[in-house]
Amino acid sequence: MSEGPLVLCADDDEDILSLVSLRLRRAGFDVATASDGDAAIEIARDRRPALAVLDVMMPRRTGYEVLAELRGDEALRDIKVILLSARVQESDVTRGLEAGADAYLAKPFKAQDLVAKVQELLGAQA
Repeated sequence: MSEGPLVLCADDDEDILSLVSLRLRRAGFDVATASDGDAAIEIARDRRPALAVLDVMMPRRTGYEVLAELRGDEALRDIKVILLSARVQESDVTRGLEAGADAYLAKPFKAQDLVAKVQELLGAQA
């Protein structure tokens, strides 16, 4: 069986990372994980995921910094990005979307909602 599109998940919370990667694998996606922003960028450069799920608050580089790096790199700017954050003020959501995120999900979130958003954003590739 061939793997689905590659999804990069980056979060410094191991429980969230495990849950998200498990649910995405069950939905048919190939998943790469990172526990900080630097590792996320390294994986993105090495493996070119179709989509990245980025926690906003991570060590080394925040989700915003990783997003800026992806959007500023010709080879990586087409990667779809979903930001995850416990910060859900309208200004936080606006900042994420204006920075180039394709979606912004509030923590805590339902795993099925995240999977549905990934499927929606990668619809043509799944």
